[in-house]
Amino acid sequence: MKAKIKIIVIITMALGCLMSANAKKVNMKRLEARLDSLLQSHYDPQSPGAALLIAKNGKAIYDKGIGIADMATGEKIDGNTAFNIASISKQFTAIGALKMQEMGLIDLNQSVAYYFPELTNDIWKKVKLWHLLSHSSGVPDARPRGDRNFMLTATDEQSVQYMKDLKELHFEPGTDYEYINPTFDLFYLLVEKKTGMKFVDFQKKYIFDKAGMKNVQYFTPEAKIPHMAHGYIVNEDAEVSGSDSDYAKKREKVANDYVDGKGVHWAECDYGEETFFATKADGGIYTTTHDFLKWENALRRNALVKRASKLKAYTPHTKVSGSKWSGYQNRDNTWYGYGWFIDKTPGREVKIYHTGDNGGFQAYAAKYERSRVNVIMLENQSTVDRWTLQLEIERILREEGVLR
Repeated sequence: MKAKIKIIVIITMALGCLMSANAKKVNMKRLEARLDSLLQSHYDPQSPGAALLIAKNGKAIYDKGIGIADMATGEKIDGNTAFNIASISKQFTAIGALKMQEMGLIDLNQSVAYYFPELTNDIWKKVKLWHLLSHSSGVPDARPRGDRNFMLTATDEQSVQYMKDLKELHFEPGTDYEYINPTFDLFYLLVEKKTGMKFVDFQKKYIFDKAGMKNVQYFTPEAKIPHMAHGYIVNEDAEVSGSDSDYAKKREKVANDYVDGKGVHWAECDYGEETFFATKADGGIYTTTHDFLKWENALRRNALVKRASKLKAYTPHTKVSGSKWSGYQNRDNTWYGYGWFIDKTPGREVKIYHTGDNGGFQAYAAKYERSRVNVIMLENQSTVDRWTLQLEIERILREEGVLR
């Protein structure tokens, strides 16, 4: 028996040494040079740009910014620049919901009708809270999109008002995927109903503070956000697709703009110019890459919710691939958990991620749990093909031995 234990110890030590040896094979200077070159090939230092942070085992191994955060002041982008992360905010709402379930305040398997008796149509008896978190509710987005002022300024409460008159679902709950924003706004109301706290106060107490996040907040028009980036779009007439909302619209050139060193014209495009900045539960967070890493590390050490709850959020609940209802992240081998997409491409490590798009902002945050790697990229312009860029980053990390 002792001999067997000794063999096991020796094998374990050998594996540990092997892993350490593999870790030492990462050439950090070469990795940095390749990532620098990649960013410089996509962004101009005198234009709106991006902050990129890559972490291994919870510590940053690459942490740089490129470009201008505020074209009016010329402030440069770095890891302390605060960006709107748009729909990545949903994962914070999801963890808040799981925390409420752990506290015994809600049951995600219970119907929406149970918690919102004002939604009187029988369809709400079929929709469970977990359907809302997994974009499988079948609830359509029937907000008055023709009302420009409403779409620019609608709060969480206002964004769900149409649900009182809703009579039909697009599909039976739990049977398909349709990515929409206002179903997450129901959790804003639910937090306040069940906790007696304001949504932002609950999230601060149980999520942000627990994670040690100091540079994070929900946007309000009067908010003073240190080192806040503005979102920008190229100032021209164009047809564009709203990636977070699955619809196309026309943008027109504006009179006031900013010209970068290469003569490209940029127009500010955030609150007042674009929708969804006024709601919180579905996309209202501003934060930095440095603070976002604190969020990821808190999740990894199970400091916010129990491990079982966290794994529930990372579990594929809804198949995204092939859905006829939504094009958002509708790629092969893709599922949705609670606030996260799950990419299970054969032959590659499972990637748990989310994207965010609003106005001139683009955001991307991915985790590779087996390799203990995080990729966090926040942008204040949307001309770069984000998915292609992330695949390039992933390829570099794999070739340099950071990813398995």
